[in-house]
Amino acid sequence: MAILRLILVLLILTISCSNLHASESRFVTKEHIVVDLERKVEWLRCSVGQQWNGNECSGNIVNLSLDMVPKALEIANNQLGGEWRLPSKAELKSIVCKECPSPKIDKNIFPNTDNAPYWTGDRSIFNNRFYVSVNFHTGFSFNRFSPIKELAVRLVRDR
Repeated sequence: MAILRLILVLLILTISCSNLHASESRFVTKEHIVVDLERKVEWLRCSVGQQWNGNECSGNIVNLSLDMVPKALEIANNQLGGEWRLPSKAELKSIVCKECPSPKIDKNIFPNTDNAPYWTGDRSIFNNRFYVSVNFHTGFSFNRFSPIKELAVRLVRDR
């Protein structure tokens, strides 16, 4: 019985360590871009309004209403190339770090993220006049924001 318990503990430790390693190798940072190998997307390391200074995101995050997002996308597309967009709820939730203190995100990968709600491009399943946000203070998503509300934005593009 003791040997069986030992084998079970070793198996659990092996699975835990392999999962930890897999999550650590999921992201590749390239200056101002984070490549998400699992989801096959590229993230901007900084929130809209900030700039990558070579070490971290500096400047002030600019909160936007959804009618201001197309202009931010146009600027990002012109300056950085590619087709940047708002992330889906699933994409944005995938970068939440449940074990991290607020803001609930890996601060080495996404420095100076606000511990506040960020827009997704997904409409609420409860009321299609509202949109989904992901709150990096709590790590939870919410279906209740009117598009006129000004929230933080992090952009993503397909690889």
